[in-house]
Amino acid sequence: MNLYGVYGASGFGREVMPLLQAQVANDPEAECVFVDDSDTEDLVNGHKCMTFEQFLKQPAKTRAVTIAIGNGRIREVLAEKCKAAGVNFIGVLAGNCMLLHEQRISEGVILCGFATITSNTKIGRHFHGNIYSYVAHDCVIGDFVTFAPRVMCNGNVCIEDHAYIGTGAILRQGNPGKPLTIGAGAIVGMGAVVTRDVPPGVTVVGNPAKPLIKD
Repeated sequence: MNLYGVYGASGFGREVMPLLQAQVANDPEAECVFVDDSDTEDLVNGHKCMTFEQFLKQPAKTRAVTIAIGNGRIREVLAEKCKAAGVNFIGVLAGNCMLLHEQRISEGVILCGFATITSNTKIGRHFHGNIYSYVAHDCVIGDFVTFAPRVMCNGNVCIEDHAYIGTGAILRQGNPGKPLTIGAGAIVGMGAVVTRDVPPGVTVVGNPAKPLIKD
């Protein structure tokens, strides 16, 4: 048996599972399961759900996971846990996502329905590109970056590790040699229109996007 796991059985994981199942459909020895360390049911949407330790104990010729956890820092912790246990990673790409020329995509990526990665882009480890999101030409995306649905990342943008880009956000196009930069761990709120660099760890909202002022 070739065992494939979706790590995370909550909402996003349940969206990713059919994509993984379709991707390995031609492998007669494939079994797809959920992996979740929280209290959950034994079956989720008709698929077995087990803890990571149970996943490791299942007899398998090959064993790989995709990590369907929205929080990039938790995703990194789980990736290190899997790596230490000798578990491989499988990238999951929807059948209708689009990949153009000269893109470099690292391990563990998830690209959901109608996501697009255009030409001359570099995508870091365990990137999530949710439905209808895109990364345009000459962008560099770091590790454990999350795009919510319909993120519009235009050309010459650099997004550093662990950044989270909210639903419907628009990142304006940068310039060759001077990209628009979203700093490490920054959060771009839903619907924000980003026209300037966002410093590391800062949350921006609005149009044009500005740092969130907390009460």
